[in-house]
Amino acid sequence: MKYFELGKTGLQVSNLAMGCMRINGKTKEEVAKLIEAAVEEGINFFDHADIYGGDHACERWFAEALALTGIKRDQIIVQTKCGIRPFGYDFSQQHILKQVDDSLKALNMEYLDVLLLHRPDALMEPDEVAEAFDRLYAAGKVRFFGVSNHNPMQMRLLEKSLHQKLQVNQLQIGIAHTPMIDSGMAVNMAIDQSINRDGGVLDYCRLNDITIQAWSPFQKGFFEGVVFNDKEKYAGLNEEICRLAEQYQVAPTAIATAFLTRHPANIQVILGTTSIAHMRESCAGASLPLTREEWYGLYKAAGNMIP
Repeated sequence: MKYFELGKTGLQVSNLAMGCMRINGKTKEEVAKLIEAAVEEGINFFDHADIYGGDHACERWFAEALALTGIKRDQIIVQTKCGIRPFGYDFSQQHILKQVDDSLKALNMEYLDVLLLHRPDALMEPDEVAEAFDRLYAAGKVRFFGVSNHNPMQMRLLEKSLHQKLQVNQLQIGIAHTPMIDSGMAVNMAIDQSINRDGGVLDYCRLNDITIQAWSPFQKGFFEGVVFNDKEKYAGLNEEICRLAEQYQVAPTAIATAFLTRHPANIQVILGTTSIAHMRESCAGASLPLTREEWYGLYKAAGNMIP
């Protein structure tokens, strides 16, 4: 496992994190063992959201499972997200403050290490968000802040009012979903790959010391299923993944994980599995030293052009 500083927080975080989106589909005892296995592998970061499981359900389940382990609060770094509502998105001060209080109650914790705004709210008032963050920080309820699924201009708009630095941006990126890399690879070419769809978010985050967290790293699109064994659309990629997996004596998920952890942006990969075996397999890719030739080979095998 590799560790690096999350943004400019001073927190040393594992480059893989345990995503808790689906844990309420397991028993408390199973989740407890999953948490213990994650910590044994070197994972110290746990990612939540108020909507996971519906109305803080996964946060509550995590707290009950954690209580069955010997793991102390100060041994782990806990992040949650808020802002998604059934009708759309809500970054109002009232909603942010309420969701944090409800998350703390569900998690049975006195503070959150990191709070992210989950998806952009078109009706956002930056000054109102800033006031909410100030109150949460002053009360000791949230140590650090960030966003999820935001582009650079949306972050800059927030930063105009915030008194706290944005430390994180959680975005979808994976071995078969690389739009934030693609446009930079095909600059000024009249092809679809050269279209800048996110305002240069990868470079913006690197320039501003904002850690990118990768959600759904094995998905081939927006919840279209994992890339593994898709022999119709990703035959070449699967062939290359399997070749490297055999070479390094690891599972295919480790290669897909290593594709992200090899990138110099220090991308933190969110693992959403509830299988201990699958988690351990992916962890083998946390520090796998893919060569440039191997990395570009995977990128090209995924269907991307290298000019």
